[in-house]
Amino acid sequence: MKLNFTKMHGLGNDFVVIDGINQTVALDSARIRRLADRHFGIGCDQVLLVEAPDRPEADFRYRIFNADGGEVEQCGNGARCFARFVRDHHLTDKDDLRVMTAAGPLRLRLLPEGQVAVDMGQPRLEPAAAPFFATERAARYPIAADGVELEIGVVSMGNPHAVLRVDNVDHAPVAHLGPLLERHGRFPQRTNVGFMQIVAPDHVRLRVFERGTGETLACGSGACAAVVVGRLWGLLWPNVQVELPGGELSVHWAGEGESVTLTGPATTVFEGWIEL
Repeated sequence: MKLNFTKMHGLGNDFVVIDGINQTVALDSARIRRLADRHFGIGCDQVLLVEAPDRPEADFRYRIFNADGGEVEQCGNGARCFARFVRDHHLTDKDDLRVMTAAGPLRLRLLPEGQVAVDMGQPRLEPAAAPFFATERAARYPIAADGVELEIGVVSMGNPHAVLRVDNVDHAPVAHLGPLLERHGRFPQRTNVGFMQIVAPDHVRLRVFERGTGETLACGSGACAAVVVGRLWGLLWPNVQVELPGGELSVHWAGEGESVTLTGPATTVFEGWIEL
């Protein structure tokens, strides 16, 4: 199978984007792992598939596959690249798009200077939504990892997130605690893990260990989850600049009952084809 693809990134969180409308695409876990392999394939954190809508109210269907071959529900950086891709490839002439994901609908808006705003929907704060095993909803949950007692916030942005506050992200134990919390028994479907340093009420630094991928240079849904948790803890304002290793994202969340808006760039790197 010969596939045309586009390599894109959102602040270094990189993607192989595939048009599943104008070519026949048959992906399985092995083929996705081959595409994502940085030595024997193209290399990426996630593979994004553009498909025709399966509902009349949507413009497209947006599917996301992690580097380990598993399909996941949400990716904010990928959503921005998705919007840029469908415009650049003349699949739409709209600036405002509605796409369906495994987590539900997303609204995407193309802005000047390569920026894209994503309406990520309302965060889900009940532990069962993540899912996360807890007897009741709380702003903070105690959890043990490698014999250490930690405190985390838990939120679903359509995908599960655990957020820890750290003094300095440069020295955060991402490589050690990330895998332990990702596969912790209280997260039956695993989780993304954010390590958040609060610089000011409108500025955080963040590193994210992504489920099925490992640490990435940026994570859009992780940025949203960190701001939601910081707001629930009473530490952040509604508009926050999130500084990630790959660059900055803007996140707005007015509070419970409101959607989270994520704004940032989407960049095309190159186009090509691969034989699978």
